[in-house]
Amino acid sequence: MSAKRLKRQILKKKLLTKNRLVILNEDTFEEIFSLKLNLMNVFVVLTGGAILLIAITTYIIAFTPLREYIPGYASSKLKREATELALKSDSLEKSIKINNAYIESIKKVLAGDVEVAKLNKDSIKAVELLNEDEVDFSPSKEDKKLREEVEHEDKYNVFEKAQTKVDLVLFPPVKGHITDKYSPKNKHFAVDIALAKNTPIKSVANGTVIFADWTPSTGHVMIIRHGDGIISVYKHASALTKSQGDVVRSGEVIALAGSTGEESTGVHLHFELWKDGFPIDPTNFIDFE
Repeated sequence: MSAKRLKRQILKKKLLTKNRLVILNEDTFEEIFSLKLNLMNVFVVLTGGAILLIAITTYIIAFTPLREYIPGYASSKLKREATELALKSDSLEKSIKINNAYIESIKKVLAGDVEVAKLNKDSIKAVELLNEDEVDFSPSKEDKKLREEVEHEDKYNVFEKAQTKVDLVLFPPVKGHITDKYSPKNKHFAVDIALAKNTPIKSVANGTVIFADWTPSTGHVMIIRHGDGIISVYKHASALTKSQGDVVRSGEVIALAGSTGEESTGVHLHFELWKDGFPIDPTNFIDFE
């Protein structure tokens, strides 16, 4: 026991023995600074400093914005902003797809390139593509019999005949002789009306101009979007009096008749009418003559 007690006394003496830290001028040996300390004081100061440093670091990480600059730390604000950006990018991607589909539809209107498809009325999706050259358009015996029965019933039917429903009242864009009728079999989804040069062409209904520009094949072209999913197309004009984005009224002059474009064979109006993305016969709703 005496040996252990002796060791403790020696350790205590070392810890509490005061030492002097002196700073002297090397040339003059003048005392500049001195400090009395012992090992216990050094241990207490170092321990207190470490605890203080740990406390300050913990406070900075937990309660100040500086924690976001620590490598590997995930910020809640950055997470929220990243989520918002992801949602916005998804919305933009969807809008771009819709716009691209719309532009493709407009291109088909300009080129007169329409796919003949069998439609599923429940889903309104093309489920089977047909080659119109292989289709026999002549009616069968059963078809003729059915047509006769329907025609007989329609004589006493007070309701209008079945056709594409158009709720708008459409006015003729011009008055003239139809030189080429609407014919899906011949891929002519329009009517051609012979006119004198610079005859005013009018809008068939209120709407917004969505295309007004020159195309090599069809010359000056104007496309107007109306209500109820209807689009009207005017081709081969000599000049356009409206621009894209303009709002037009029924009967307002939008162009002058001409014979522009590589496909034109004379002064006339090539007029198309579209309903929900599909061409319809304009003569069913407009009297041109």
